[in-house]
Amino acid sequence: MEEEILLTVDEAIEYVRNEVNVGDTLEISYNRIFAPGEVLGITEEDEETGEGLRVGLQLNGEILNQAVEIDFKEIYDDLLEINHITEDKNVIIEIDFTK
Repeated sequence: MEEEILLTVDEAIEYVRNEVNVGDTLEISYNRIFAPGEVLGITEEDEETGEGLRVGLQLNGEILNQAVEIDFKEIYDDLLEINHITEDKNVIIEIDFTK
């Protein structure tokens, strides 16, 4: 089942926090970067270091296949779209810049 939703950046980050699980696939588009991969872990915000919600991904690709950690606080202003893929559903989250 495929679903498209329009969310603000804050709502999209809340969606990731509440709906994404280890083993799911996330395709994150921000700035000029497209990062598709399997979720390895989700780390909550850290007030001491100032880091935001972080998602560890094992990137998919033939040439580039590595683990990265994406900090949503760092990409906050550049986030364009998130595609959340599980066995049961495919949720495409487009960022609403009008709010």
